[in-house]
Amino acid sequence: MRTNRRTTTALLTLTAALSLTTLAGTAATAAAPAKAAAPVTCSAANTKVTVKQVDRPINHLLLTAKNTGTKTCYAYNAPYLRFDEAQSATQIVEDSKPQAVVTLKPGQSAYAGIGTSSPEGEHGHDAKKLGVLFSNRSATGSVGSTTHPKLPGGSVYVDTSAYVTYWQSTAADALRW
Repeated sequence: MRTNRRTTTALLTLTAALSLTTLAGTAATAAAPAKAAAPVTCSAANTKVTVKQVDRPINHLLLTAKNTGTKTCYAYNAPYLRFDEAQSATQIVEDSKPQAVVTLKPGQSAYAGIGTSSPEGEHGHDAKKLGVLFSNRSATGSVGSTTHPKLPGGSVYVDTSAYVTYWQSTAADALRW
């Protein structure tokens, strides 16, 4: 009878040890963090770009880029804007450069302010089209294809003083310039 108790005790101990090992392995697997998808550069492929008229400041538009993708994206630098068939991109307000790159998780938005005209501007006209390109990280070129958001009211008066800000985290920051 004594041998049976020893054998039973040994079997119970072995079973308990194997169970704990299995549970520890399962817990370690469950606790392992899922590998996050690497962020990408925001572009027309993973954002929806819209433009709206604002009441204040006057002669301003608000450009919004909403991340519609499944990965976090970086809105680098400032958007490149072209009204109608302009020969060059709209000037960028260098003083509007934020301290950090605007990072958009899926569903979040970045904002840029657009000044359309001023008393000092020349050669004003009603622009009917707006082309928007996203900047690459080094600000030496663009990423992806041009997107063409609808202009409010179908056209916007612009002149040579038109400008755009860097991407900002809030609409208020974008419209400060």
